Amino acid sequence: MKFRLAAFADEAASDLAGQIAAMQENGVELLEIRGVDGQNIDNISPEKARSIRKMLDFSGIGVWSLGSPFGKIGINDDFEPHLESFKRSLELANILGAEHIRLFSFYGTADIDPVLERLNAFIEAAKGTDIVLCHENEKGIYGDTAAKCLKLHKELQQLRAVFDPANYIQCGQNTKEAWELLSPYVEYMHIKDALADGTVVPAGKGSGELPWLLSQYKGEVLTVEPHLSVFEGFDKLEAEQKTQMRYTYPDSRTAFTAAVNALKEITGGQQNG
Repeated sequence: MKFRLAAFADEAASDLAGQIAAMQENGVELLEIRGVDGQNIDNISPEKARSIRKMLDFSGIGVWSLGSPFGKIGINDDFEPHLESFKRSLELANILGAEHIRLFSFYGTADIDPVLERLNAFIEAAKGTDIVLCHENEKGIYGDTAAKCLKLHKELQQLRAVFDPANYIQCGQNTKEAWELLSPYVEYMHIKDALADGTVVPAGKGSGELPWLLSQYKGEVLTVEPHLSVFEGFDKLEAEQKTQMRYTYPDSRTAFTAAVNALKEITGGQQNG
């Protein structure tokens, strides 16, 4: 199985040209677009989206998903402006050629009913499009553990899952157990690993069981989400100190490359690009 690599390239550079360069250097063909030129993807204009699409097309890069913040608000926050922003993002997804939008399931509640109501509003708004809505597990939202994510997917059959191993670890959730529950709903994976204390580390270096998960994964696309620590003044450290800080990097571009290379090490080169 050859995986296609996507990435949150805004972790390599804030500007689109820098993101494209980082992706090309690392053989990443798809973008999970989250931030461009200091703007979150849900705030850009249609004109900006067309300009982005033109640059990406010229560079041979496609947009896999909108890495949106939808559902990342409090359950008691005003939902209508949030929903209207989501509706505008459906147009942006169409312009950019994205087939997926990443969602969350709201902060501040253990009650599934208001969460279902709001997620269903997203689903209804997306009807008639070809956009696949994908819920990501995240610490602090309703769907933080596998059991609660499973409840969401059983209730909302149109909703697919983004499986993020590091986020599960940060919630004290065993990733193998999570996979056994949620694998039928998984649309794609975020490649992010973490130690038991929640510290994010390169794929395969933490407690996320990434090699096992990838052996079970039947999808085609993997999104690299580095979240690795960048340390100012790294270049001034002595070699011994750098060894002790082996998961800290001198700049964002280096951290991005390290994250991609860690995934390639696990997959043994089983990726296109």
